[in-house]
Amino acid sequence: MKHIVIVAPPYTSLLDVSGPLEVFAKASSLLAFTNQAPESYRLHVVSAEGGKIVNTSTGLPVVCEGNLKSVNYEIDTLLVAGMPDVPVNMVSKGTLQWLKTHSPFIRRVGSVCTGAFILAEAGLLKGKSATTHWMVCGKMAQLYPDIRVEKDPIFVKDGHIYTSAGISAGMDLALALVEEDYGRDLALMVARQLVLYLKRPGNQSQYSAVLSFQKVNFQPIRELQDWLINHLNEDLTVESLAERTSMSPRNFARVFHREAGITPAKFIEKLRVETARRRLGETKLTIEEISEECGLGGPDTLRRLFLRHFKTTPSDYRRSFQTSLG
Repeated sequence: MKHIVIVAPPYTSLLDVSGPLEVFAKASSLLAFTNQAPESYRLHVVSAEGGKIVNTSTGLPVVCEGNLKSVNYEIDTLLVAGMPDVPVNMVSKGTLQWLKTHSPFIRRVGSVCTGAFILAEAGLLKGKSATTHWMVCGKMAQLYPDIRVEKDPIFVKDGHIYTSAGISAGMDLALALVEEDYGRDLALMVARQLVLYLKRPGNQSQYSAVLSFQKVNFQPIRELQDWLINHLNEDLTVESLAERTSMSPRNFARVFHREAGITPAKFIEKLRVETARRRLGETKLTIEEISEECGLGGPDTLRRLFLRHFKTTPSDYRRSFQTSLG
């Protein structure tokens, strides 16, 4: 029996707590149903300090079994949830000391979103690589210069310390922990049960070109970006795109960069790689077919771009999604 403890600080984000809990609960149910491990996870929610009721940022309170200092069982995995604001000075020195004293004896210690700041305040991230929500990675680097802050990954493992990015990334981290314990097939089944889009690897970027273009206000550029998604295998030169938006090439490049914050070439590259990544996970097309469909020319180009963007090869990425389960 592995005791999983989620620590809820004051005004925590509700999904930081409930997301990982759902992952571990579904994994436990599946293991019991298949008789692989009738007693796998026992789940606990405790307050960082104080009483059993923790107010969340949504206004919906969380009822805890007690506070962190009342734990009297062996913790296998401890995850500190985050909150909308940077949680510096939001927990007592006593709580920070408890984390510092007990973490060496806990198999896995981690955080969700800005919960990483609490681990940092306790000194657990000193000299380590870590991540948090992309919006406050700069703040973390400024406050804790002895931490190697990585703003891109969804989650980071350094020794027995795990940190994850913003909010829903806590579910990705929990899936990775389930995979560590019981294998990839179970983690993928849990992801399917929760109707998650994909079980994302930790080195996948926190944000995407597809999401980023949704903030573009200038209609001709927004319409062009919508069009690009379905025409990635065409010859997408600046000249041809400028003509499509009825602009000169020079003006088009300037306006696109102003609106999207990235050059047209870099945006198209990101879009092609992201589309290829989805096709690898969702289809049985060959790598050659996916390369052609996404306008990347061939497998060598796709491999080079995957190594640059995801630090893995297309073959290894696809293999990570294969499962013997239905």
